[in-house]
Amino acid sequence: MRAIVLVGGLGTRLRPLTLRTPKQMLPVAGRPMIEWVVEHLAAHGVDEVVLSLGYRPDAFQRAFPDATCAGVRLVYAVEPEPLDTAGAIRFAADQAGVDERFLVVNGDVLDDLDLSALLSFHAQAQEARGTLATIGLTPVEDPSPYGVVETDEEGRVLTFVEKPGTGETTSSDINAGCYVLEPEVLQRIPEDGRVNIERETFPALVAEGLVSAKSQQGWWIDVGTPERYLQASLDLVDRDPSSNGAGSVADSAMVATSAVVTRSVLGPGCRVGRNARVENSLVFGRAIIGNGATVSGSIVGASGGGRRRHGVGPVGTGQRDRGGRR
Repeated sequence: MRAIVLVGGLGTRLRPLTLRTPKQMLPVAGRPMIEWVVEHLAAHGVDEVVLSLGYRPDAFQRAFPDATCAGVRLVYAVEPEPLDTAGAIRFAADQAGVDERFLVVNGDVLDDLDLSALLSFHAQAQEARGTLATIGLTPVEDPSPYGVVETDEEGRVLTFVEKPGTGETTSSDINAGCYVLEPEVLQRIPEDGRVNIERETFPALVAEGLVSAKSQQGWWIDVGTPERYLQASLDLVDRDPSSNGAGSVADSAMVATSAVVTRSVLGPGCRVGRNARVENSLVFGRAIIGNGATVSGSIVGASGGGRRRHGVGPVGTGQRDRGGRR
């Protein structure tokens, strides 16, 4: 089984953290985000992942020089120009020679949805009614920031409602950013130029009754904003029984004995000073939390070369310590 992972975006909503680093290479609970994504795919039988790259492809190639991640073979497909979602899928598939049923996932979504069940559902729908694409769905409490997918009782997609307002839909099932596609879908995507799969490819297939969808409950988070990026790390800390309340602390992190760290992630080489408090936060490697500082609900970027780098506080500004330093 092969999967295409879309990782070509600029990650503008996560700036300044993504000014030099692709979003999927940012650390989440102590590991690059892309490792969590590929590991989840591997757990459901995927043995080769095609990374659809655009922004800073060198970062991925340096991180995985032997072209393997989480025990899975990697193929690098670097877009010559931004091609949007469908265009990126076609380009990556052509580059890697994908000619059989395959998975597609967004590289900035973390979840524990059952991809094996999604594949099985798609196979049944394909045999029963010629389905060419199956969309993974998940219910959310507030679907208004997302794309809602309405289906019939058999799971055939009827319509899409983008960022619905009150009363526009009775469904709470949103597009979870994972798809099963037959290779015939690729021939319906123009070879050149930008093409969006959600707004162009899928609606055209829905008009022919060729798209199905399966909803699953589970942990799911779109890591697209600073708030959700921080939440992803904290969620994974909460799901780890070995965290013991402190969270995830790298072996090389230096924490003063009088410091208090709760439900946080400390990266390699970071330092937490005397009587400092770090709670519900993500601290990058090499960051320095000064003596007596309090950091709460924040992201603290790395420091290096004597320069202050990036920090994202609870309301989008760096949380400062008592000495006025970021």
